[in-house]
Amino acid sequence: MVIGIDLGGMSAKAALLSGTKLEGKSRVVTSAEASAEETAAALARLAVQTAEKAGKNMDDIQAIGIGSPGVIDSEHGTVVTWTNFAWNDVPLGALVEKYTGKRTFVLNDANAAALGEARFGAGKDYSDSVLVTLGTGVGSGIIIGGKLFEGYRSAGAELGHMVIRTGGELCSCGRRGCFERYASASALIRLTREAMLRERGSAMWRIAHSVDEADGRTAFLAAGEGDIAAQRVLDEYIDALGEGVVNIINIFRPQAVIFGGGISAEGENLLGPLRRFVRARMYISEDYAPFSLVCASLGNDAGLYGAAQYAFDRL
Repeated sequence: MVIGIDLGGMSAKAALLSGTKLEGKSRVVTSAEASAEETAAALARLAVQTAEKAGKNMDDIQAIGIGSPGVIDSEHGTVVTWTNFAWNDVPLGALVEKYTGKRTFVLNDANAAALGEARFGAGKDYSDSVLVTLGTGVGSGIIIGGKLFEGYRSAGAELGHMVIRTGGELCSCGRRGCFERYASASALIRLTREAMLRERGSAMWRIAHSVDEADGRTAFLAAGEGDIAAQRVLDEYIDALGEGVVNIINIFRPQAVIFGGGISAEGENLLGPLRRFVRARMYISEDYAPFSLVCASLGNDAGLYGAAQYAFDRL
């Protein structure tokens, strides 16, 4: 049995993976004000609590896997950098192992979610898949031949930072025109608010009530009512998302691209037009190499599944 931990900026979740089921789900508050040592001790206590909640003790646990934000050296279990916590070269795996006595493995949280979906969720019927999460930014994880691809020193798979518009919007990474600047949920919200300011008669005003209250669902809801301004927003968003997805398909040719994040809840309203865009532009016909565009199925549990599975695979 292994325990998976999904570490976040405000909380950490944990669960015991037994077969294909998560048991003993637990949570603890996290804070950037706590030291790395204090956070590791809290994660160790969380692991113990999770085992007990599942009716086990730590003697039953073989290993712990942690999905963490930031740049992760997964070979050594080190958080190379995590800006939200101001962590640099934190040996998180070794620290948690010190408190628990259990082998502890650490990987990037997006990679953990990709592995979780690949083994237990929307990607379980495919050997090759790419997870794209549409949130504040664009996260990603790549599965090739059933195995997680992390790149040299775990520094790869950052698909959100491929450029789709040369000289485009300035990204937080310092480059211009990155995929995440145009395809994230934040980008859709920005497009929606700009359109609302231009089109005062749009149904988006009635749905969102104000520009500040517009979210990732606003344009989809208004377009569903036939609102032309909202449909233009979605067309622009799908074009940008599609450009990145075509690149992903042409480079990796996965059997499936899996979409997570809040916008994936739109289902076929998102995937339908996206499929049409991609099919008209991808390099090799799907008659030869079929692909699927699907939505993630594990929700907030994907990282727990993936972190635990990663630990199991590393044993």
